[in-house]
Amino acid sequence: MGVVLVHGLWHGVWTWEAVRAALADRGVQSVAVELPLTDLDADVAAVRAVLDRVEGPAVLVGHSYGGAVITAAGVHPAVRHLLYVAAFQLDQGESVSRLLPGESFPQTRLAEAMRVGETEVDVDPVLGPQLLYSDAPAEITAVAASRLRPVGRALFRGVPTPIAWRSTPSTYLVCGEDRVVHPELQRAMARRATRTLEWPSGHSPALTRPERLATLLAELAAGAADTRHG
Repeated sequence: MGVVLVHGLWHGVWTWEAVRAALADRGVQSVAVELPLTDLDADVAAVRAVLDRVEGPAVLVGHSYGGAVITAAGVHPAVRHLLYVAAFQLDQGESVSRLLPGESFPQTRLAEAMRVGETEVDVDPVLGPQLLYSDAPAEITAVAASRLRPVGRALFRGVPTPIAWRSTPSTYLVCGEDRVVHPELQRAMARRATRTLEWPSGHSPALTRPERLATLLAELAAGAADTRHG
């Protein structure tokens, strides 16, 4: 049983480097997907292409916007479990900019940090990292901030289809001190998951808690394998 890792907006496969090293130490194979971050369909296609090449079943992980991606890509026959990490566990007709109609939640400063152009969206070089890595050491924040990249505006309107969590078991990891996706919004989306966990973490536990996240992933992979063989 392997693990397939999907990053969020403005990031890349480097997000998962420490987690992948920790998974390797635990004997768990993993691969991180580099999303084009142009539109949701292209990102879903990138994940499906990786899943096509994975040997055996997998746990599919999405961080933040990556949750929208795994919601659609997770119907792939290789996927046995979905893990949403402070992620957008969207339902039919929803996008990362329009979800849970009729409900309201406290706002973070993410909109203030976004720099919206005609075709791309970037983040403020000061406020963006402060929100994304609010509980990270300064050296980790500096390196991560230097690797951020703009994303396509179309991503914010992308609507996933089909909806994988309706047919595939899922776990939602709420990051209780998140300054990007408000914890109350996360808890509302987590009601859709099979299981919910909550950590006192900022938005980026892959960078701040890689060992703990790898332990969770190894447990999910082992549990999914046991279910498959049971």
